Amino acid sequence: GGTMKRRAGEREKELKKKKLLEELGENRLPYMTPADADFHQLWKTKYTKLIFRKSETVPEELHQMVQKGFLTLREHDCFFQDLVRIKGKDFLTPVSRILIGNPGCTYKYLNTRLFTVPWPTEGYDIKYCSPQIHDACKALIRLNDYLHIEAVKTLQGQNLHETKEIKDTTVIDREQSFATSLTEPGSVSKDQSGVCVPEDDSISLKNRTSYNLTLLNYMDPLQMLYLKQEPYFGMGNMAVSWHHDENLVERSTVAVYSYSCEDSGVGESHEQELKGRDPAVWHVGLKVAWDIETPGLAIPLHQGDFYLMLDDLNMTHQHCVLAGLSPRFSSTHRVADCSRGTLEYIFGQCELALQNLQTDSDSMALSLKSLEAAVVKQVEEIHNEVEFEWLRQFWFQGKRYLKCTDWWLKPMAKLEEFWRKMEIMTSLVLSEVRKDQQMEEQRNETINCFLQVLKERQRLRKEWTVR
Repeated sequence: GGTMKRRAGEREKELKKKKLLEELGENRLPYMTPADADFHQLWKTKYTKLIFRKSETVPEELHQMVQKGFLTLREHDCFFQDLVRIKGKDFLTPVSRILIGNPGCTYKYLNTRLFTVPWPTEGYDIKYCSPQIHDACKALIRLNDYLHIEAVKTLQGQNLHETKEIKDTTVIDREQSFATSLTEPGSVSKDQSGVCVPEDDSISLKNRTSYNLTLLNYMDPLQMLYLKQEPYFGMGNMAVSWHHDENLVERSTVAVYSYSCEDSGVGESHEQELKGRDPAVWHVGLKVAWDIETPGLAIPLHQGDFYLMLDDLNMTHQHCVLAGLSPRFSSTHRVADCSRGTLEYIFGQCELALQNLQTDSDSMALSLKSLEAAVVKQVEEIHNEVEFEWLRQFWFQGKRYLKCTDWWLKPMAKLEEFWRKMEIMTSLVLSEVRKDQQMEEQRNETINCFLQVLKERQRLRKEWTVR
């Protein structure tokens, strides 16, 4: 059911997009950068939940740890292009990535599940392939803690400033006003309504800012033969197309730390009379989803800058990443919805399924406790989940995680053991329903449920073989 509904939703979006692009023809929608007079006004009114902090606001020691960590991971070839699936076709992402985060946690995007390289966590014995990789992961958990605190402060700050009237002092120098209005938490204007977090809501505030992982990105634009052009505004080369981040806890904050390996200034055409964004500099692009009235926003990202997408910004707006000329790393911290994405969860599912398997104490023969349709269906669905959401997702991207740590090998071996037992359970259902002792009615219901899940298994096995 879910798949059909999702497909219909995708189709509808495709049509909307096609219609919009046809309507545009050769024209482009307007967008603004800090060089535009009304940039601030636009930001303050239409993009309030995007918070930007300049590099200077971050402790120097943290910059150095994190940037060294990025370079270590690149030296050890830990960044990989992902094979993702969009509308039934597979694509390699232009950007290379690695996921680092809580042990046993995973993150799924575009039908591809990534498995965290665990960052150093109390109570876990994590062996890294080298001390440098350990240090890199440690740097990222430090950055994670820092960004968590910043997000909490910002949300609390917005709260405090909702009650006080704040007079908007218009600053003449736009560049300076850009810097201050975005780096001083105190300067949040009171039209932030909507983020308002009631004081006692500190639990939800913590829940929505406690990042459990970071998806690291790396790309060297000059190594890319072809980059897609941004289609709506004419913003130029895109590293990442327009999207909403998926698989996140609702209304949770996303924090992005950006590190572009600029030589001083990248030959920045500062006195540029060019309209629009400087193509040498990396930018984050924002637009209001499905709205062509509001101009877009392109915000320059320099070495060590970071930004926060607060509350529902990720639902109401879309964002893209516009490539500059220098190689760039980013660390994107998220509160992934891991309700069905942790080892703990999938082991729990396996235990549940195996409750229906019993071993005869004398003959050691295996048999099923129940052939009730609902029980059989649940077991076979868990069987599919282990195989397609975990085992195949893990192995089809190769043994890439082994460049950092062997942490996942044991749990995967254990999941595979569970899977083998479930394969036996499937064959036991088959041999049971072939016998005639069962009541006709229950037998038919069981067979129907069973066949449905088995068909899905066949379909998915074919799809994975193709992948």
